[in-house]
Amino acid sequence: MSDPILHPETLAAHAASHPDPLTGAIIPPLHLSTTYERDADLSYGRGRCYARADNPSYDAAIATLNGLEGGADTLLFASGMAAATAIFQALAPGDHVVVSQVMYWALRAWLNGNATRWGLDVTFADTSDLDAVRAALRPGRTRLLWVETPANPLWTISDIAALAELAHAAGTRLAVDSTVATPVLTQPLSLGADLVVHSASKYLNGHSDVIAGSITTARKDEVWAAIKAVQVQQGGVPGAFEAWLLQRGLRTLFLRVRWQSASALTLAERLAAHPAIAEVLYPGLPSFPGHAIAARQMQGGFGAMISVRVKGGRNSAIATAAHVRLWRRATSLGGVESLIEHRASIEGPTSPVPDDLLRLSVGAEAIEDLWCDLAAALATAAHS
Repeated sequence: MSDPILHPETLAAHAASHPDPLTGAIIPPLHLSTTYERDADLSYGRGRCYARADNPSYDAAIATLNGLEGGADTLLFASGMAAATAIFQALAPGDHVVVSQVMYWALRAWLNGNATRWGLDVTFADTSDLDAVRAALRPGRTRLLWVETPANPLWTISDIAALAELAHAAGTRLAVDSTVATPVLTQPLSLGADLVVHSASKYLNGHSDVIAGSITTARKDEVWAAIKAVQVQQGGVPGAFEAWLLQRGLRTLFLRVRWQSASALTLAERLAAHPAIAEVLYPGLPSFPGHAIAARQMQGGFGAMISVRVKGGRNSAIATAAHVRLWRRATSLGGVESLIEHRASIEGPTSPVPDDLLRLSVGAEAIEDLWCDLAAALATAAHS
């Protein structure tokens, strides 16, 4: 009798783990060994050789992400940046890539720096504009279309299904950074993407205590083998404890993301009507460019990330962040605690982020507490 097809909520809650056959422990054990014994004939009959390439503590998170994303295989990395850069490093010098104009600033800096010095030909394009992407692609030469959606920190929405068609027609592959959407809200592989990437430090773990990354592929092929070779040869893999914490976090992924997304929508609607706010950037608002596409490819919510532009410019934005008491002034996103950040200060003078913008990562606190704290900070900043 075949196993029943489980809902994704159940897959996540169980995190692909079973009671330990030796002890009956419900939670998987932590495997700290870095090496594994050979058989008498010098083979590895148990399938393990060395932990950099194959650690049993990875198994639960890998199986869970395969199930949630509908993928053929998943690789875990030491960070989201290690995962993202591995895809580009699996290409050859001289290869052309098209990437989202709005994206995580550290990856943009890497593409403008190390990647181009190494020999990649990088074109930045507005991936929310299909005509712009069509013009940027070079059929037969473009090897990768990289899309982040929603894109940090303006939360620009790109149409994954339409971009997959464009990419495949040009003979290239589509990789989607879906860190903000998570598999709870979007499954890029089902929309035609070839690879889906996560900074697992964010929502997948969800507790601000792990640095990790992941890539899930639609198929195992020569490109996937090249990416895996980068991972193993460069050693950009997580430790056993980080992988164990990641599968721990995945168990509550649906509970957290749905709660946080609902809270974010409420906050975005209230902020849009606040007299101290010039603009709210959130895909769940009908007025937001790309809302219709987001509603089509994000199921059950629009994510928990909001950016607001504060009237009065940079000084008012920084003053607002200075006067919160419940929100934490910190970088990163996706944890259970709510964070507020003046992004331009973090990204530096080359940042394209407006000086009046605050990025909000909505956590798991009571919505009224978050709102009261933020509203009080806005009021204080407006009168300071």
